[in-house]
Amino acid sequence: MRYFIVDAFTNRPFGGNPAGVVLLDSDCFPEENLMLQIAAELRYSETAFIRQHSDKEFTIRYFTPKAEVELCGHATIASFYLLHHEGLASGQCLCHTLSGDLSVEAGERVMMQMAMPRIVATIEETEEIYKALGVSDYHPAMPVQIAYSGLPDLMIPLPDVDTLQALNPNMEAITAITKKYDAVSFHVFAFANDSYTAHVRDFGPLYGGEAMGRPSVVATQIRKDGTIYVGGTAVIVAKGELCV
Repeated sequence: MRYFIVDAFTNRPFGGNPAGVVLLDSDCFPEENLMLQIAAELRYSETAFIRQHSDKEFTIRYFTPKAEVELCGHATIASFYLLHHEGLASGQCLCHTLSGDLSVEAGERVMMQMAMPRIVATIEETEEIYKALGVSDYHPAMPVQIAYSGLPDLMIPLPDVDTLQALNPNMEAITAITKKYDAVSFHVFAFANDSYTAHVRDFGPLYGGEAMGRPSVVATQIRKDGTIYVGGTAVIVAKGELCV
């Protein structure tokens, strides 16, 4: 099996969001425990394991160092950039995941269709959520909600970008709250002064993660038929052979 380290949502090495990507050399996925061990060895937040059916159809499974997850956006972008770079995919492709089937456009810029988002719940009592972020006495104009577009996340608004950047998160409290609401992460956001550029931070201590200091640029398209695509460019920074 060949492995790659790919930085997604950037056009320069050591920027964006890194992912491990493993190209399988057989028609079957390895044993789940082996994929978990490989993800732990590569030490990235997610590692994608790709099974190719044709040049237009693929199945991907995603592993953190601790567990398998249904879907990972940046690892999908990294995977299809790599597939295009290796001459294995181009144009419109179908990607099977545990979260469902995705339409992905492979190329120098990769765009993936998001599952149609839906609001799962609106959180009425928000004090403990903001306290876990180190924010006190804030009553948001927008609701705190659990949104789903493949994975459930707590969507948490803040008044401005300065407050977002100055957060002092309590990871133990965030872990307990995400478990309580059966969510993957705190997805905390604030709008810039132009009212359409969103700045975000994501805290998912149940599945690992870190403050990386590697800004990402994520392209978003809302198409005429209402479908939403997100994506960007990527850079391959390393590759090798797994001797297992």
